[in-house]
Amino acid sequence: MTELVTEKAALKALPGTTAVVMTMGALHDGHRELMRAARAHADRLIVTIFVNPLQFGPDEDFDRYPRTLDKDLELCAAERADVVFAPSVDEMYPGGLPAVRVEAGALGEVFEGASRPGHFTGVLTVVCKLLQLTRADVTFFGEKDFQQLALVRRMVRDLDLPVDVRGVPTVREPDGLARSSRNRYLSVAEREAALTLSRALHAGAAQVTAEGALSAAHKILDEGTGVRLDYLALTDPLLGPAPATGPARLLVAARVGATRLIDNVPLDLKGP
Repeated sequence: MTELVTEKAALKALPGTTAVVMTMGALHDGHRELMRAARAHADRLIVTIFVNPLQFGPDEDFDRYPRTLDKDLELCAAERADVVFAPSVDEMYPGGLPAVRVEAGALGEVFEGASRPGHFTGVLTVVCKLLQLTRADVTFFGEKDFQQLALVRRMVRDLDLPVDVRGVPTVREPDGLARSSRNRYLSVAEREAALTLSRALHAGAAQVTAEGALSAAHKILDEGTGVRLDYLALTDPLLGPAPATGPARLLVAARVGATRLIDNVPLDLKGP
């Protein structure tokens, strides 16, 4: 039976391996895949549901971010989560937002960090707190938020946190759209336009050179309608400069209507 916990003091360490999946709620099949991966690798599964104000900018969608706790609890129970930790903002940040925060460094200032200043400081601060509170041995993050995954791994390494960070491949709709809680904001026409992102990434991933990947992806994005590109970038798997050959990552962010979407795919470059 899944237990709902809303207070930090009620979280208890239990014998065995503990996995934690951190979410902001509005759960979908992408979150279910994270839970299934976590359940397969641990004795106990904790799911956290917390819409973190620290990672939202002043003009972002904190107030309208979907909050569907009852449905989320049903989904967590179906995936056999042992505990759902769903604290209030006051419970997580008593006395107001924290003065001491985990800074993301230079990697947090590019791509999503450039478009959303301070976002990753908010993410890493709450992730660090939740890792401490849940006493997790292993945590699972989706690869759709690839920069977030890279930064959590870097934080764990740099701060010597005793937790294993694992990535889970992006879950997609049958038509290729990456699953996201923000997809529900899209109108029918906007959802069709949003498919431009996954089509562009697929076209890029079919190429064998860095120049070819970027050119093919840009061609699809330039031909699309209703999409305002924020960035398209090719990097190595650690978000450094793109290699001439070997594993790489193609990332995109764009606005469709009022909704900002991100996506990425792996690719293997063969060189000129």
